[in-house]
Amino acid sequence: MKSKKYILAIDHGTSGIKAALVSVDGKTVDFCFQKTDTIYLGDGGVEQDPEQWWTAVAAACGSLVSGSTVDRDDVAAVCVSSTFSTTVAVDRNGMPVMNAITWMDTRGGPYVKQAMAGFPSFEGYGIRKALKWIVRTGGAPTLTGKDDIGHVLFMMHERPDLYEKTYKFLPSKDFINLRLTGEFGATTDSVHLFWVTDIRDINNIKYDWSLVKEFGVDPDKLPDLYLPTDIIGTLCESAARQIGLKKGIPVVAGSPDHQCACIGSGAVRDYEAHLYIGTSSWVQCLVPFKKTDVLHSIASFPTAVPGRYQSVNEQDIAGGALDFLVGTLFGGVGGNNDLSGPDRYRAVDEAAAGAPAGSGGVIFTPWLNGERTPVDDEAIRGSLFNLSTTTTSDHVARAVMEGVAYNSRWALTYVEKFTGRVMDPITIVGGGAKSEPWCQIFADVTNRTIRRARDPVQANARGAAFIAAVALGYIRFDDIPGITEYDRVFKPDPDNREVYDFMYKSFLSLYGAHKRICRHINTREGHTT
Repeated sequence: MKSKKYILAIDHGTSGIKAALVSVDGKTVDFCFQKTDTIYLGDGGVEQDPEQWWTAVAAACGSLVSGSTVDRDDVAAVCVSSTFSTTVAVDRNGMPVMNAITWMDTRGGPYVKQAMAGFPSFEGYGIRKALKWIVRTGGAPTLTGKDDIGHVLFMMHERPDLYEKTYKFLPSKDFINLRLTGEFGATTDSVHLFWVTDIRDINNIKYDWSLVKEFGVDPDKLPDLYLPTDIIGTLCESAARQIGLKKGIPVVAGSPDHQCACIGSGAVRDYEAHLYIGTSSWVQCLVPFKKTDVLHSIASFPTAVPGRYQSVNEQDIAGGALDFLVGTLFGGVGGNNDLSGPDRYRAVDEAAAGAPAGSGGVIFTPWLNGERTPVDDEAIRGSLFNLSTTTTSDHVARAVMEGVAYNSRWALTYVEKFTGRVMDPITIVGGGAKSEPWCQIFADVTNRTIRRARDPVQANARGAAFIAAVALGYIRFDDIPGITEYDRVFKPDPDNREVYDFMYKSFLSLYGAHKRICRHINTREGHTT
């Protein structure tokens, strides 16, 4: 294996831009983070400003490169990971025609429902139509409108002037690549949630023009396709000047966050699971087959690893629940721990560790933005259930962590049925993995050994770096398990088994009890409020 070479990995998450210098064998030398803003419009719209993304990319990369001990001549490539299903409409000059429509945006829901309707129907999908999509794409668009195709249909119907101005619809990762290189394009994995690619031959993914026609989308507005390991172009002069690297450095096409987290966790062999805890969460693995669980929103998606699919699913809120806890529930209220101060996340850890397993009977349901897996429900909402006069902030802090873990166990149940295997151990990555009490809660609730990858926050950046290292010939994907390091293993505590089994069953009952009233409260003429 070659050495002394590094990848500038750009991890574009919901909360901001993280730039990292990562060696080709996966060691993070340094990183820099720049926050970005999310705009909640109140009508189901959730947007971000792509120009702010680029300002943050330039600031994070420029600060990182200028302050690093790594010689700029040793930076071999740039590679980007970004959130799945955030869509940017750009004109011929590469300028956004409106804000980016994020993966949380539901305004396209009515138009997806219209496009996928038919008789006979099941759960809102015309059965014949759904089967056509499942056979070719491995799934079907969520009726919530949160996928890229929902965003495109929203623009077609409600922003027709901006739709006409659009030259290409780009996934967020590929907008950053456009700014880096000047090249319009997307990867076979990042474009998947447009739901217009045929993935039956995983080694020859291509647009299915009959599906494009069904949606009524102008095919010329779709980007050219690349493999994640393709070099999409080289660093252009303007981008090189802003981020402090030489013009002409290769830019590798990269992958979305789901695929990069999997690769960065080291779980690149079939059926090896990783649990990602960021703003959202998922539990996924690579599989050697194409399969779909329609009822629980689990499907086989393309990945950067040749010849393999990834069992993709997503739960909308995980780490975002902690942000909700400290920002909304405890904004300015201290309690036993100062959950509103500058060290608030450390305080949340201390609070959670100070409460008993089961949080005194308090249950948090983390469906603050609806849910995707294992139920596709745009109207369900979160709750803190079974509060009493004896409930403390410690109970609430732990209940939030436990609620996310119950939700992960719920998804894991169906992922294991999907793969036909018990997944144990599970590698945990993402910002939530920094919390040792939370890692232990995941182990106890799921009754699985949880092993934490070293530098878990850098998993997406590390995955992007590994993709670039493979593209340039420094490593093979098969090398990754041998060079991935873990810093701690969390074993299930048998003393907590009984209480968590009981509380998990109660958690599941809450979904059944709440879904009807949430739909009654939160929908008006089919639009979620």
